[in-house]
Amino acid sequence: MRVAILDDYFDTLRQLPCFEKLQPHDVTVFTDHVEDDDALAERLAGVEALVLIRERTQLRRSLLERLPTLRLVSQRSVFPHIDVDACTELGIVVSSDMHPGTPSYATAELTWGLVLSAMRQIPQEAAALKAGRWQTGVGRTLRGKVLGIYGFGRIGTVVGGYGRAFGMDVLVWAREASRARARAAGWAVPGSKEDFFSACDVISLHMRLVDATRGIVTAEDLSRMQPTALLVNTSRAGLIAPGALHAALLAGRPGMAAVDVFEHEPVTGASDPLLELPNVVCTPHIGYVTHEEWDLQFSDVFDQVNAYAQGAPINVVNPAVLARDQRAPSQER
Repeated sequence: MRVAILDDYFDTLRQLPCFEKLQPHDVTVFTDHVEDDDALAERLAGVEALVLIRERTQLRRSLLERLPTLRLVSQRSVFPHIDVDACTELGIVVSSDMHPGTPSYATAELTWGLVLSAMRQIPQEAAALKAGRWQTGVGRTLRGKVLGIYGFGRIGTVVGGYGRAFGMDVLVWAREASRARARAAGWAVPGSKEDFFSACDVISLHMRLVDATRGIVTAEDLSRMQPTALLVNTSRAGLIAPGALHAALLAGRPGMAAVDVFEHEPVTGASDPLLELPNVVCTPHIGYVTHEEWDLQFSDVFDQVNAYAQGAPINVVNPAVLARDQRAPSQER
């Protein structure tokens, strides 16, 4: 099959062991990011299988209708960036492994790195030292502080374990069913969302971005945080009401933030207002970007490509499409 991979910024996939799985196919890897439908339609002309790197590229009807040869979209995890209904109508299979029971340890590790970096002012101190200054501020110790995990899922549970290892008291807030599960597992749960935001010294967000969670962290929630508190977001920027975090940081509650995700990505030219604030540590959505994590994830993604090529697609999120007549994939190289 003719396979295209979009948005592999550092041309990483070809270096991974799992890339061998695509050896039977004619593969093109694009290392730049393109949003214009005209440009995407041109570069994807004749492509039968499209591999996505998470949500870097939006697949909307306006583009999909211009890709008559496309028969498969293969990726991993959630798919708010894909118009699944349009794919079904156009006869395009969407395969996405939801990897039940497997947390992204890479994201959990980056989360904890951001907690340490922000609380100890590591980026600021490193930059000051390179600029010729010595000890420009005083950080804060984690031991004895309260860590709040908002969202009791796979990654949040791992991060909570890191907090316990550092001697922190851990509180969990989530939807009612998840709070009950957290209590049963021995985690502390406050009486209300208001108590959660006011009690925590560090709050880390660990939820998927769906309609029910979009803007779930409000300006009022942030205003309850202490002036010494830290808000960490390695999940999705849309979990926080638009503009609320920037305004809250200017108001001094919370006093710090560490973010790996932004409302509009990719961020180029230092164009996001959070980058202008001295009390924010920012990274460019690299939570899941490690060689080990990518080899794990794209092994699944490439398995999906091969399963479709063999006439037995797996992890199909739009099974109704399988009832439609499918064009047989080509065997051309």
